[in-house]
Amino acid sequence: MVTRRRFLQGLTASLAWGLAVGCAPPQQEDDMGTIHTVRGPIGPAELGLTLAHEHIMVDFGGAEVTGPHRWEADDVIAKMQPYLEELVALGVQAFVDATPAYLGRDVGILRRLSVATGLHIVTNTGWYKPPYLPPRAFELSADEIAAEWIAEFEDGIPVPEGDGDPVRPGFVKIAVNPGPLDPTQLKIVQAAARTHLATGLTVASHTGEARAALESLDAAEALGMDLSRYIVVHADQIRSLDDLAEIAQRGAWIEYDAIGTRDLGEHIELLQRSLDRGWIDQILLSQDAGWYAVGEPDGGTVRPYTAIVTAFRDGLAQAGVDDATWDRLMRANPARAYAAGGGTA
Repeated sequence: MVTRRRFLQGLTASLAWGLAVGCAPPQQEDDMGTIHTVRGPIGPAELGLTLAHEHIMVDFGGAEVTGPHRWEADDVIAKMQPYLEELVALGVQAFVDATPAYLGRDVGILRRLSVATGLHIVTNTGWYKPPYLPPRAFELSADEIAAEWIAEFEDGIPVPEGDGDPVRPGFVKIAVNPGPLDPTQLKIVQAAARTHLATGLTVASHTGEARAALESLDAAEALGMDLSRYIVVHADQIRSLDDLAEIAQRGAWIEYDAIGTRDLGEHIELLQRSLDRGWIDQILLSQDAGWYAVGEPDGGTVRPYTAIVTAFRDGLAQAGVDDATWDRLMRANPARAYAAGGGTA
């Protein structure tokens, strides 16, 4: 099928790239995925130290307002490139950009920044939630929505300014409302699961509330999705460790991505308690930082991306978290989380 064939083509390219830089070809089944970056496919071993959830640009104008006419690509790049270069100087090698369509996603800007800085940048397909959903989201079925997202994977996302080839997304980004899922958000989750089944892409869902997280997992699992390919974004907003334990027991990823927005000691304690419970292979860490704010003078005030690899890392070291654990959390886990298989459709 088309999806399988294109996956194998990407995997072949990934293996060739890995061999060129001296990486051994993957041997284990878990390593047989491809990570789709804005510059093309790479093998999981190439990803390196990764920020699993950040933003370069966001436009909160709404789905019916946003678009490339709202920003100047050169201005965005001039403002954001120094922040990314600062990351590279600190040893960060990869950056997952979590801005979806209709919220300011511009794959041309992302690719230009990736080329300029050397960072692996991963973008996404998928949609967010009102008022950042296109009007058709309320009329289309889950299958019809999934078809649009699958097409972005198979054909690539067009570059707004038409400069260069389309860009393939590396994951599915969605969002759900707190509490019981309303019908539209349930449909979005179902569309994401169907996209995963067809493409192998991991689903990352803006959640931050236990009931919404668990209902989302129910909906995805009911369609046959392996929940080890589902990321509960903003899990550090779920304050009950028992609720987090229930999510972990289902096999999903738990993403603590607000590091730097509150006292670092809170996140250090949360991480230690999570490690004590044995969740080390299900945790992703990031900051949800940035970004160029469309519509604000000069792009607004940017929150730098460096706290996690400076003050937070130092705090973890003082708390006894060793380099091996750090590498597992910041290198091995993102590589496993974002490596896409071939899908099953």
